[in-house]
Amino acid sequence: MNITVVGLGYVGLSNAIVLAQRNKVVALDIDAGRVAEVTAGRCPIEDPDGAGMLASGKLHLTATTDAARAYGGAEVVIIAVPTNYDPVTNQFDTSLVEGVLAEASRHAPGAIQVIKSTVPVGFTAQMRQQGHARVVFSPEFLREGRAVHDSLHPSRIVVGDVGPLGQAVARMFADATENTPEVLLTGATEAEAIKLFSNTYLAMRVAYFNELDTYAQIRGLDTREIIRGVSLDPRIGDHYNNPSFGYGGYCLPKDSKQLLANFDAVPQTLIRAIVDSNTTRKDFIAESVIARNPRVVGIYRLTMKAGSDNFRSSSVQGVMKRIKARGIEVIVFEPNLHQPEFFRSPVLTDLAEFKARSDIILTNRRDQNLADVAAKVFTRDLFGAD
Repeated sequence: MNITVVGLGYVGLSNAIVLAQRNKVVALDIDAGRVAEVTAGRCPIEDPDGAGMLASGKLHLTATTDAARAYGGAEVVIIAVPTNYDPVTNQFDTSLVEGVLAEASRHAPGAIQVIKSTVPVGFTAQMRQQGHARVVFSPEFLREGRAVHDSLHPSRIVVGDVGPLGQAVARMFADATENTPEVLLTGATEAEAIKLFSNTYLAMRVAYFNELDTYAQIRGLDTREIIRGVSLDPRIGDHYNNPSFGYGGYCLPKDSKQLLANFDAVPQTLIRAIVDSNTTRKDFIAESVIARNPRVVGIYRLTMKAGSDNFRSSSVQGVMKRIKARGIEVIVFEPNLHQPEFFRSPVLTDLAEFKARSDIILTNRRDQNLADVAAKVFTRDLFGAD
């Protein structure tokens, strides 16, 4: 099968890699640097499985910035471009997705168009009404830094079409896996809702244990003991329960806000509380740091998760902005940030200098590189896991 993947972020790249094991895949991206990396067999994102598979030379994968070349002969076009949340319109910005749909329709009118980008509930139906009869939504459930692993071993495959198109898309993804995931064919709008409700539930779980931690901190209780006792209930489980500075990353903040927007005219209180709780948590973390009267606060890594190089919307950035607003100097150590400043805070490349200058070091997740300055470290990481 000839497949075109549009977008070489962690979703597009992971799909391109796993599908290129058995199919001819052409990846299209406007970033010439990323295209060059993939062409050279190097992984442009932090993903150990992806790096190994690209370096193996066994994939039927090419990359290009040339749209005409990318779409030539395509039977399937997978769309994995950003849909950032726009606070002005109170919804995802789907302009890039719509642009790719139009472009794909021109170059490969007979291809199945599979949207992997997260979209508002009702978007696919709207696109079909506008003439994109072969468009299908199939949500992704991938972790940054583990996206290729999760694509090879998906928890489930959801496709928003119950007819022949949906069956073909589900079969394509299932054939690329190394496990036997459950396949669910649904209506297009139901598939969109599955994605948003899934991520909002994860955000709710993060928010729950963060608020438990806030309560324990204020009351002088042992958060670790409380979480362990709560998590021994098998209905709750001992997972996704490690406190943090707030839920962050590219997906959870924007997806929970989009779901809240989709609740317009629908009675609700919980979804609003999940969105608001993240602001409250960052306020609490920032005030906890400020109360220690530091002269200089060091931010150790902007990334949200261990093993990831992506720091879009990471929670520590919100904490950082609150601390800076109180006139406290903030410095940053982030090896993946190749610029002298980040939001007008100096970015240091020398870890020893960073440690020496910082009175308090904020890190969302513990790191052995900070073991020698443990007395300076401020974190809510209790279990050493994401």
